[in-house]
Amino acid sequence: MELHDVLRVAGIGILIAILHLFFESTGKKEFAFFLFFVGYIYMTIELLRLLKLFFYEISTFLEWLMMTS
Repeated sequence: MELHDVLRVAGIGILIAILHLFFESTGKKEFAFFLFFVGYIYMTIELLRLLKLFFYEISTFLEWLMMTS
């Protein structure tokens, strides 16, 4: 995982939070809920992608460990 990934997820999270607060304060709760839902789906997809990378690194390490024995 690189710093670029973390900054992208944080930036999108902050943008979604600001837009959510804006829609809540203007009384458009349907848009705020939809925005929250889209943000939740995006963060879930990113989490799954990062978990895939994590497990790939773990399996690579374990393969290396088995080869050195």
